[in-house]
Amino acid sequence: MKKMNSPPTATTPSAPPPAPRNRRGGLVQEVVQHLQQLIQAGQIKPGDKLPTEAAVMDELGVSRTVVREAISRLQASGLVETRHGIGTFALEAPTTHNFRIAEQDMATLDDVIAVLELRISLETEAAGLAAQRATPEQLSAMATALRGFASAIDSQSDAVPSDFQFHMEIAQATGNRHFADLMTYLGTHIIPRTRIKTADEAPEGRQAYLERVHAEHESIFNAVRNHDTEAARAAMRTHLSNSRDRLRKARSGGH
Repeated sequence: MKKMNSPPTATTPSAPPPAPRNRRGGLVQEVVQHLQQLIQAGQIKPGDKLPTEAAVMDELGVSRTVVREAISRLQASGLVETRHGIGTFALEAPTTHNFRIAEQDMATLDDVIAVLELRISLETEAAGLAAQRATPEQLSAMATALRGFASAIDSQSDAVPSDFQFHMEIAQATGNRHFADLMTYLGTHIIPRTRIKTADEAPEGRQAYLERVHAEHESIFNAVRNHDTEAARAAMRTHLSNSRDRLRKARSGGH
């Protein structure tokens, strides 16, 4: 196994990069996730009109074709409807019995642990696929998220946005849009610190706790950057298992 102790950087990996994938498909997914996040965060409410094609093109720097494909995907998922000659509007969340994790499903420590167990299964494989498929641009995005996490620690932030962004970049680097779709759907509330004061109440103190999480992220990044599939899976499993075990310890009162 390759050593994984080099600092995260946005440099091109020493191993030859994988063959580039369809760039437009990646841009479409970026637009889908951007609009999904606006809808799920309530910035675009049911009945509200989505930004115009031109506005999305300007904001995200994509083509009209990319925006239209993204809207088509949102229509297929039941999140929006297009009224010809008027615009595209957000819909009420589909009232089906599809899988979902709502706020009330993350109300207790046991709930948070249960979601972490789901994430261990999902994100361990995502890390392995990312190690096989990540492009230099995606590696750079991961490194940027890591730097954001380090800066948040120094500024006394909970580092939740950069934490979630790092995991999202791993999901996107799988090249399988369903991983990223599910991460987008789950949102930042899958980060335990949004539900429980794990950092503030950590025995070693907030700073040391977040630095340990950051070091675990670095291990994942280094394995992905080295295109070491098994090391990436192991690093992600270790990271999420550590989070689960810390919560189990908190549940038992630290014993």
